Amino acid sequence: MLQFLWLYIDELVGKGLGVMVILEFLGWGSATLIPLALPIATLLASIMTLGGMGENSELLAMKAAGISLQRIMAPLVILSFFISIGAFFASNNLIPVSYNKIYSLRDDISKTKEEIRIPTGIFYNGIEGYNIRIGSRNEKTGSIYDVMVYTHKSGFGNTNLTLADSGSIKFTADKKSLLFTLYDGYSYEEEPHDPGILDSPFTLQRIGFTKQEMAISIESYAFQRSEEDRFSNEVMTQNLSQLRMAKDSIDSVYVKIKTNQYRNLVSGGGLTFSRELDTAYQSKYKETVAYDSLFRWKSLEDKRQDLRVTIGQLENAVTLVDNFQIEEYQYVYPLRKISIESIRKFTLSIACLIFFFIGAPLGALIRKGGLGTPVIVSMLFFVVYWVIDISGKKLATDGVVSPAMGTLISSMVLFPIGVYLTWKSTRDSSLFNTDVYIQFFKKVFDKINRYKGEKPE
Repeated sequence: MLQFLWLYIDELVGKGLGVMVILEFLGWGSATLIPLALPIATLLASIMTLGGMGENSELLAMKAAGISLQRIMAPLVILSFFISIGAFFASNNLIPVSYNKIYSLRDDISKTKEEIRIPTGIFYNGIEGYNIRIGSRNEKTGSIYDVMVYTHKSGFGNTNLTLADSGSIKFTADKKSLLFTLYDGYSYEEEPHDPGILDSPFTLQRIGFTKQEMAISIESYAFQRSEEDRFSNEVMTQNLSQLRMAKDSIDSVYVKIKTNQYRNLVSGGGLTFSRELDTAYQSKYKETVAYDSLFRWKSLEDKRQDLRVTIGQLENAVTLVDNFQIEEYQYVYPLRKISIESIRKFTLSIACLIFFFIGAPLGALIRKGGLGTPVIVSMLFFVVYWVIDISGKKLATDGVVSPAMGTLISSMVLFPIGVYLTWKSTRDSSLFNTDVYIQFFKKVFDKINRYKGEKPE
């Protein structure tokens, strides 16, 4: 969540956003972190549960009573299946809605202008259509002095100017306007005699006042919500059925594009007639033809001319293929992203199951509960999983590997580890018993010393 906050902190600060808007943005952002948090939570919880039972000799007592490890883990296996089912619904239903909300909120926040903070001593153009200068400000009373306001709403330049000796600024009750109350000043306004004529002369009007109120609308500066379905075409905002429909629609268009590309390439390469090479079809020719005679020209000039035409047709075909690459990217890349995201709807559930079958056996083997050793072991496995998953997704997005291989490679790497650890735990293996390894290396060194003729210690 801190990473998510720092990623968008520049877009949130200085916009005058309410606390509820920021909390809503962070709340939907936390929902997108479920694929990151749920697998490691499953891994850590399974290690801590079985590790705590092993550390407190509860596993030993149950095994002594004739209860096997498979029977002990059975309720946890059922629970992990329910967690995996819930993970699928979260990935398919909740996360797309979260991304849609985030995209909408981020777009609305980006359209929200910075808070109005008029400095002193310089011209401030942060309010559209106005250029304001305040000479000085009394921080205690809020009064402003030596006020100069240029109004550019008419679009004719500096034709409207208001000067005041002093005044004050405050928001209206509905927070939609900025109210300037000005004292002891003059308003200057130039109006053209004929607005339809470019070089029409202007008439200057000067009005003095002892008190004048000027309301400037700032409705466009406040945070405003817009329609949320404008990002419904994004891949991350669609569920499985929507992705399937999008894939079918793009596929149907892509098939037509491929047909047109093939036809254009054939005609661009010089094969303008469908039966151009099949002369036997038209002349009903049934005898064999000496193909060597096809490459004989009457003169060198004819050969040169034919070669020029051939080179031109090949260059045209190469140009067409280069143009096809851009067209291919417009359809192949979205199809690839849709396939990747469709498979990733299931990878979260698979990851939760695999991490359970890694964590539960590890907890039974290391016999350590709490937040010490389990956290270290969990982070080790999770970092390996996450690095492989990110790399696989990047390779699949770039088209280096297939979408299925790129999205499932992390599960394929960890699945044998889960099977091996489960097998070891059911056999009461001493896989993480340091004394076994010490005895093993001691025997190795003893054999080495005997081989060298030295007396072992």
